[in-house]
Amino acid sequence: MKTKVILFSACLAVASLSSCTIIKQGEIGVKRSFGKINPKPLMEGAKVFNPFTTTIIKLPTRTINMEVRLPLPSKEGLTVQSEVSILYRLVGDYGPKIVENLGKSYEQVVIIPVFRSAVADISSQYFAKDMHTGQRTLIEKSIKDLMMTQLQSRGFVIESVLLKSIVLPPGLTKAIEEKLEAEQDAQRMQFILDKERQEATRRTIEAEGVRDAQKIISEGLSPMLLRFKAIEAFNKLSTSPNAKTIITDGDSPLILNADGK
Repeated sequence: MKTKVILFSACLAVASLSSCTIIKQGEIGVKRSFGKINPKPLMEGAKVFNPFTTTIIKLPTRTINMEVRLPLPSKEGLTVQSEVSILYRLVGDYGPKIVENLGKSYEQVVIIPVFRSAVADISSQYFAKDMHTGQRTLIEKSIKDLMMTQLQSRGFVIESVLLKSIVLPPGLTKAIEEKLEAEQDAQRMQFILDKERQEATRRTIEAEGVRDAQKIISEGLSPMLLRFKAIEAFNKLSTSPNAKTIITDGDSPLILNADGK
């Protein structure tokens, strides 16, 4: 009986000195004992540790969406208000070094400062209007690549940088709208001019066709042909059973009915 009590007391003492935590999927654990970081990260599963001497720090390894609002400088010196999403993830093997060198607030310590520096360097190479055009994708990729050159060696992967919202200065917005409207008017006028040119070309071709046809006809109506046609007409009249009066100058007939009409 005494032995059982001793064993129970020992188990109770061990239990009181131990604690358990669960590391989920998409996480790693970093073990700190007596202030020293264990260089090997803890993977998914239940982990038992002594809460008086050891701390397990959990870090996410899944993709994180960090949203930042900040002004972007443009090439012409304007300030463009923006809302940007940074999609990044932490490489699990770098977890202990990240905690040791940066702590748990690594977003504020390194990611946001690197992002602000990169976005200022890239956006200042483009005009404000480019952020609303096809150049936008190129700007996003350039910011991402520049961030990767500084963060990859620290254990971070920048998956995407997305310019979600761009607010141009009011004067520039109006100028862009007026320019787009002017371009649309110019395209509309160009369409009308092209249509008129096509119609003029059609009329020219039609007139040339009529002229050529008249020329062919006039050239074909020679005096000999007209005389031949008149002889044919006389022959047909001579075989007609109706009584007719024919007045002719020898070239073309003039036909009168029998009643003189």
